[in-house]
Amino acid sequence: MKRFTAKEVQEKLENGEQLNIIDVREVDEVKEGKIPDAIHIPLGLVEFKMNELDKKKQYVMVCRSGARSGRAATYLEGQGFDVINMDGGMMSYEGKTN
Repeated sequence: MKRFTAKEVQEKLENGEQLNIIDVREVDEVKEGKIPDAIHIPLGLVEFKMNELDKKKQYVMVCRSGARSGRAATYLEGQGFDVINMDGGMMSYEGKTN
């Protein structure tokens, strides 16, 4: 599985890179703030929502600590998606949130 640190994701966003970010945390966690433009798909719904994703795009998976997003990344990778897990999750992310 490919990985980015939270700092790498933050730097890429601050440098204007367009990242396709999927936040797999639960609704109450996302209310505390998420990376702007991140798509919210709770982990339990990834299997059912993956048909809305484009296999030609690369996705960065995010959760609170990196564990759930790692599971989502492993699953989506097995389904033919190009995914990267953000290690450390939102607990390590110091960039802009909304």
